[in-house]
Amino acid sequence: MPVGGIVQGMNHDDPLHDFDRRTVTLEGATKDVLVAGQGPAVVVLAEMPGISPHVARFARWVREKGFTVFMPSLFGTDGAWPRAEEGLAVLRRACVSAEFRAFAANASSPVTQWLRALARQAHRECGGPGVGAIGMCFTGNFALSMMLEASVLAPVLCQPSLPFEAPDALQIAPDELATVKSRLEREDLTVRAYRFEGDRYCTAQRFAAYAAALGPRFEPRVLPDGAANPTPPPFFAQVVGCAHSVVTAHLIDAVGEPTGAARDEILAFFTTRLQRSAP
Repeated sequence: MPVGGIVQGMNHDDPLHDFDRRTVTLEGATKDVLVAGQGPAVVVLAEMPGISPHVARFARWVREKGFTVFMPSLFGTDGAWPRAEEGLAVLRRACVSAEFRAFAANASSPVTQWLRALARQAHRECGGPGVGAIGMCFTGNFALSMMLEASVLAPVLCQPSLPFEAPDALQIAPDELATVKSRLEREDLTVRAYRFEGDRYCTAQRFAAYAAALGPRFEPRVLPDGAANPTPPPFFAQVVGCAHSVVTAHLIDAVGEPTGAARDEILAFFTTRLQRSAP
């Protein structure tokens, strides 16, 4: 069943009034972070072209399950409806940013250091066993790199799409990947990952690369393209052009829908990992 929540229009800008905007300086860099809720922390990383109404809707679902959401503003205009021309401009700027290294295979985006520091601070503030993290599309793999921070216990990768020009590669340095794999084994942790079957940006080859690197610690879910919302916002219809965003723009919030089931599975994963009693 769909979880409850604030009903926001999905076809216009979201004012995000129910989030507290903070200015956070970590690792020598300052970014805005939208925060809401109570309970253990979950870092929600927006997909392109930014914190859209659909991304905010997902963050509210996380909040309503008893978590404190930390949603950093990494690109785009917060709350903006994903229009095609504006969204494409955001994507182009991000692709040439040294902070993201969108085309680099076997190398981690520098912004992940800041995100690990954010997770560490969120854990200190919110307590609990640890922190959850979900990345989407452009930020999809960031949740894996965040596993280098000991407090991150529940990583979710939704349609991880970088590096753009290497569909069978991962965007994480080999030594960091080895450290993450060792930690997964040592602490009996897993990585959840989601994609649509025909996604041109998060391909079957990419999921195969994750599986080869992480073995059974990598838990993939592949949804049929026909399960995607057929009328997503203009950026996804005109620029992305395929079933892509599992828990945001292409999610159908109705009983029996595979995308709704994926959303509920992710929320349950966070609950299992983060709301148990600390040892």
